[in-house]
Amino acid sequence: MKRIIRRLLHKNLSVAQLIGFILSNFVGLAIVILGVQFFEDARPIWEDEDSFIRKDYLVVNKRVTGANTFGTSSAFSDSEVEDLERQPWVRKVGRFTPADYRIYASLATGGRAMSTYMFLESIPSGFIDVAGADWTFRPGDKSVPIIISKDYLSLYNFGFAGSAGMAQLSEKTISAVPLMLTIRPDNGHPDFQISGHIVGFSNRLNTILVPEQFMEWSNSRFSSLGAAPPSSRLIIDVSSPGDVKIAGYMKDHDYEIAGDKGNSSASFLVNVITGVVLGVGAVITLLSFFILLLSVSLLMQKNRAKIHSLIMLGVDLPVISGVYCRLVSFVNFSAFVLAGCAMFVFRGTYLDSLRGMGATEASPWVSLGVGFVLTLLITVFNIISIRRRVRTAFLTQN
Repeated sequence: MKRIIRRLLHKNLSVAQLIGFILSNFVGLAIVILGVQFFEDARPIWEDEDSFIRKDYLVVNKRVTGANTFGTSSAFSDSEVEDLERQPWVRKVGRFTPADYRIYASLATGGRAMSTYMFLESIPSGFIDVAGADWTFRPGDKSVPIIISKDYLSLYNFGFAGSAGMAQLSEKTISAVPLMLTIRPDNGHPDFQISGHIVGFSNRLNTILVPEQFMEWSNSRFSSLGAAPPSSRLIIDVSSPGDVKIAGYMKDHDYEIAGDKGNSSASFLVNVITGVVLGVGAVITLLSFFILLLSVSLLMQKNRAKIHSLIMLGVDLPVISGVYCRLVSFVNFSAFVLAGCAMFVFRGTYLDSLRGMGATEASPWVSLGVGFVLTLLITVFNIISIRRRVRTAFLTQN
């Protein structure tokens, strides 16, 4: 019986129309799935390797000029920091706090020792994400955690070590070797020694970081000022690192952004392009939804007399609406399967290029999941609309 009803209600539907419905849905879904998958595959190229500092943090300092040489301060004033905090693209601002004392560091490895003067800085703990409890310090602790720039390790390995006959050190090796820090204050206090252990290496922070708690304690005890000196660098949590408004503001105020600015701009550009592509795909998908809905409505209008006759014969409304519900489900999920296949085909054309740039391919389940959810939502709305129309036809008949 159901088969006869389905053939009766499908009589005005041609194969060409069915293919047209599938293709119209396929185009929008394919654009959305491809856009999401390409973004996921390309994202590692612009993502920073630092696991403890997010890529939307910028380090800012004033540009060094001849005026700085002759006594003009390069430190940020409270009013300058407040002006930065008022910018719409700024979430929060933190200050780099330098150590106001001399520090002498020594490292012994392989039976040989090396030592040098160095500097320390800290930033608010909210900007650092080190796993576990490694990024803490309390007065009385025998060791202080340290994050150093990867550039410093590279300079040692490929510059100093070879000429001095020293062994090269990997990140794992140097993290396991204790570093002895000797603080030599200018306020009359005796030298103070404490060991340090390296907990991370940064590509973006060109400094040697210690916890904020250690810096506050050491400056209050060993600084000639009795407090932290003014900050010459800021770390800013921004909504989008490559936003052109940021570059304009920095230029107007003669500030510099440390690190790789190109990656931030490229990341911002990719985000914008991906957003545009996904927006176009969503619009096409939405239009195909309305086209399918309109087409099914017209088909039901052509079969209006047949639907009325079936209702008069006592055929249940769910049986009648189920014919059209299965039709839209077939169309939508066929389009989803085709879009998924198109994604895998297109993905094969660019994966080798992305691998050459250092990217690792992402799982396709995210993009397929987005496409499936979108297909499911469209199908549910189609089914709700069809059931309402069949119910309306029944009420009209009565």
